[in-house]
Amino acid sequence: MPPIAIFDCDGTLVDGQASICMAMEAAFAVAGLGAPDLQQVRRMVGLSLPQAVQRLVPEVDEDQLRTAVEAYKQAFRAAREAGELQQALFAGMGDLVARLHAAGWQLGVATGMSRRGLVHCLATHGLSDYFLTLQTADDHPSKPDPSMLHTALFDLAGEQGQAVMIGDTVFDMQMARDAGTRAVGVGWGYHAGDELLAAGAEFVAASPAELGDYLLR
Repeated sequence: MPPIAIFDCDGTLVDGQASICMAMEAAFAVAGLGAPDLQQVRRMVGLSLPQAVQRLVPEVDEDQLRTAVEAYKQAFRAAREAGELQQALFAGMGDLVARLHAAGWQLGVATGMSRRGLVHCLATHGLSDYFLTLQTADDHPSKPDPSMLHTALFDLAGEQGQAVMIGDTVFDMQMARDAGTRAVGVGWGYHAGDELLAAGAEFVAASPAELGDYLLR
């Protein structure tokens, strides 16, 4: 049976921190919340949007939470429609995806992004055809709940032992641990390598090339 690699998106495949921070600042302003700490915003990337807002403002009430979530979505959508969304593919990631695909791996994505946002992101970078299963915040509880990985494995008719979750946050590593899959971290995202190792990563790659060498060794 072919090996399976499930990638996180933002912070692993692409760098969207500028757009994320912009949208969160707009969301907090609309909801009447104080300006967010952008360093903490970056550390929440990977969680589903409501969970991220609640961690940033534990005292947020339900009305403010709903307002902030909707305002964030509107700000992101407006930036996308205006062609101003910043989600650059990390250098070397396109080559890595193609390399794994050529080696017979089945590929998927598990992300806290919306499905619309993920589909747009992959299409923008010409990656859509590589990924056979897309798991998003639209259909699952927030990471680190293992639901996304369970569904991805079901879609691919795969087993836990075949699969590795690749991500840049402790949420990804914890999700992999809870799903019973391998966990590999990347060192170019939002959480530090020592945090990823402490959360269950078996390895943290310093570059996409090193990640490919490790997976295909």
